Amino acid sequence: QGQLVESGGGSVQPGGSLRLSCSDSRGIFTFNAMGWYRQAPGKQRELVASITRYGNTRYADSVKGRFTISEDKDKNTVILQMNSLKPEDTAVYYCNFLYSPVQWGQGTQVTVSS
Repeated sequence: QGQLVESGGGSVQPGGSLRLSCSDSRGIFTFNAMGWYRQAPGKQRELVASITRYGNTRYADSVKGRFTISEDKDKNTVILQMNSLKPEDTAVYYCNFLYSPVQWGQGTQVTVSS
């Protein structure tokens, strides 16, 4: 198991929602900036959302208005709330530190299909 652990993936129909969580296996979660990435079959890994320790967020155009990244400081997790899911959102989703990435975790599979 890597340092970062992703969870919350699953299979949903188009238009559905999922909530992904990212936690640090060390139990201490501090970062300057954190990103959620995804990799679809046959495609390169892409950054879909990021958040700084000040709460500033950025999104890829493909998910803007549908995905929300946030930090749950009580639970020491970074959340990716995904709404209005589309089949093209199907991918393995990963989290990592934006500026000093560590070894990639196993990710969590998101499948959007009717």
